[in-house]
Amino acid sequence: MTNVTVAETVRPAPLAGLVPPAEELEALLEGRHSQPHRWLGAHRCEIGGRAGVVVRAFHPEATAIECVLEGGEAVALRRIDERGLFAAFLPAVELPIRYRLRRRFRDGNTDEQADPYAFLPTLGELDLHLIGEGKHRRLWQVLGAHPRVIDGVAGVSFAVWAPNAVSVHVVGDFCCWDGRILPMRSLGGSGVFELFVPGVREGALYKYEILARDGTRRLKADPLALSAERPPATASRVFQSSYRWRDLAWMEARRHRDPAREPMSIYEVHLPSWRRRDPGGGRPLGYRDLARPLVEHCRRFGFTHVELLPIAEYPFDGSWGYQTTSYYAPTARLGGPDDLRFFVDTCHRAGIGVIFDWVPAHFPRDDFALARFDGTALYEYEDPRLGEHPDWGTLVFNTGRNEVRNFLVANALYWLEEFHADGLRVDAVASMLYRDYSRKEGE
Repeated sequence: MTNVTVAETVRPAPLAGLVPPAEELEALLEGRHSQPHRWLGAHRCEIGGRAGVVVRAFHPEATAIECVLEGGEAVALRRIDERGLFAAFLPAVELPIRYRLRRRFRDGNTDEQADPYAFLPTLGELDLHLIGEGKHRRLWQVLGAHPRVIDGVAGVSFAVWAPNAVSVHVVGDFCCWDGRILPMRSLGGSGVFELFVPGVREGALYKYEILARDGTRRLKADPLALSAERPPATASRVFQSSYRWRDLAWMEARRHRDPAREPMSIYEVHLPSWRRRDPGGGRPLGYRDLARPLVEHCRRFGFTHVELLPIAEYPFDGSWGYQTTSYYAPTARLGGPDDLRFFVDTCHRAGIGVIFDWVPAHFPRDDFALARFDGTALYEYEDPRLGEHPDWGTLVFNTGRNEVRNFLVANALYWLEEFHADGLRVDAVASMLYRDYSRKEGE
């Protein structure tokens, strides 16, 4: 920024220089804009023959917004649209600038945070290329929600693949679940929408509000969420692992083993029902509480491995977990992701291998999950003859799409790498191999 005192140079700018073109303005304020960074945030401009920077901010519940510059000066933004768009022109100022937005709300409360629309995309060109090719083997590291610090600002980056959406907004307890406040940016033809939101912390609950081409809005859980709210609630949860593994000896020895040449005895177990907190069948034990007694059981009866029935999040308590709704999030019924890591770690240190039951063949129709995710048959086939499973009433993954294959392959790698699983038992393989599975001739 040039060496000027902004407060001395700011003059009311003509609205024509502050207000976006009518079509862009309406799309932005009605939640239909896929490129909000084009107008929100700080942008170089010239108004009345003076060069400078215009700062725009949108919040429908704000009564006043100030731009607080790095030196502490506060410049009031003008309300340029009654629906909540504010702007100010800072003459003789050059980009880049560091600033925060101080907002006052109708209830009298105030907050001050860095501007979400002041940051560059959190995914690079290589990430987007690999996603499009279906070859991003660390998909969970770039899509989903990730706490990070950018330019000294702590927050969470959100990214989701929704190629047929008109627009996507991230909503959560950090914005009172208001779908107007945080529109996300579309990253070209990749189909990925992203946004870095300062001030959001680990543990925050969130979803995506997706505007489909038919005009409907859908609240969807994050397909790449690493943690989820405990069912029957369906929100995703921001999570960052802090677990320190202690199974190095097991992992090193595993590299030199040939499972085809060693004896193996597997104990299959449904963790939520294996042991309860009281004899009357109360709440199930958690991952941490289950670890030691299950290890002792396996060692007593000579089992070399334990196979866990599906532990990815699912909606119905009465099921065994074969209708997965959040493929990267261990079920919250038994604890958090690091609690599951503790369980696996404990098994390994006791010489017991761990196999996860994995369900890549089909997924349920629940409105909050993958079904018609962006208003179209995105993860499933459009043709019901291919996309619907006749036995279970579930939907079949469209593995002919690069991004869907990537989602599943990366998911398998995620459980193997992030949770040190020793193998995956793949469910319903025959239904994936045979397209006429459980169908009569001609169906």
